[in-house]
Amino acid sequence: MQANKLDHKSFLSSLSDEDQRTLTAISNSKSAKHLGVHLLLLLATGTWVALQFPFWGLVLVPHGVLLVFLFTLQHEAIHNTVFTSTRVNQTIASTIGFLLLNPATWFRYFHLAHHRHTNDPDKDPELQGKKPNSVREYLIHVSGLPLWFSSAKTIVSNSFSSRYESYIPAKGKARVKREAQLHLILYVLIAGSCIIVGQTLLLWLWLVPAVLGQPFLRLYLMAEHGRCPPVANMFENTRTTFTNSLVRRIAWNMPYHSEHHTLPTVPFHNLPKLSGLVNSHLRSVSHGYSEFHRDSLKEFGRS
Repeated sequence: MQANKLDHKSFLSSLSDEDQRTLTAISNSKSAKHLGVHLLLLLATGTWVALQFPFWGLVLVPHGVLLVFLFTLQHEAIHNTVFTSTRVNQTIASTIGFLLLNPATWFRYFHLAHHRHTNDPDKDPELQGKKPNSVREYLIHVSGLPLWFSSAKTIVSNSFSSRYESYIPAKGKARVKREAQLHLILYVLIAGSCIIVGQTLLLWLWLVPAVLGQPFLRLYLMAEHGRCPPVANMFENTRTTFTNSLVRRIAWNMPYHSEHHTLPTVPFHNLPKLSGLVNSHLRSVSHGYSEFHRDSLKEFGRS
C-alpha cells in the first residue's frame, strides 16, 4: 500500500457511524428534481422529433443520449437509492429495463454479482464478454451492436431456457423467466401493432434514438473499469472520471464510480461529498473521458 493511501476497506473502517448515516441518507426531493429535469429534457427532444421541427433529424442524437443514459438511473434504482420507497425504485428500474432491453430483475442479480466480484476475471459477469484489444474491436464495441445482440439473446434465453447464469439464485429463476417472457410478448405486440397500423412514431422516438445514443453510453461505461487492475481494492479496480457537470447530471453522478463501489448505499446526490473524502486515496483516475479513450487507443497501438 502506498504511503498515506488507504484501501477502501480501511477507509470505510475510518468512517464514523454518523458519517455513514449522513452519506447514505436518501433525499426524495433531490431525486425528484433530478428526475424531473431529465424527463423534461426527454420530453423536449421527443416533442421536437415527433413534430418534426427544423433539424429534427439532428435532435435524434441528444434525444437518444438522454434515453440510453436512463440506464444510470436504472442502476441507481437497482440499489434502492433513488427514493426511500422500494416500490417506486422497483417501478423505475422495471420501466427503464423495458425501454432499454435490460430486464430489472435479471439486471439486479447480474449487477450485484458485479459488485461482489468487481474486476475479477473469473467471477465478474461484466467481464464475460470479450473486451476490445484492438482499434477494430474498440470500434465494434463502441457501436453498441454487440450490446443489443447480447441483450436480445439474454431475454430470449431467459424466456425459454431452463439454464441460467450462476449469479441467478434458485429463488429468482422463475421471476427472471416470467419477466423475460413478459418483455418478449410486449415487444412482439408493440412491433406487430405498429406494422399493422403503419405507425412509425415509436421507431423515431425510441428505437432509432436508442441505437444512435448507445455509442455514447458505451464510451462512458468503458471508463468505469477499463484498464483497472484485477485486485480487491475498490480504489484501484474501479475508475473515477472527473468530468463536467453536464455529463455528471445525465449520468446521475456515476462518473464518481470508485466512490460508488466503495459504498454502494450512497445515493447519487451524496457521491460528490464522498468523493471529497476519498480523493487522495484513489488509484485509478482519469481527467475526462477523452483522456481515458486517448490512453486506451495508445495501448492498442502498442499491443
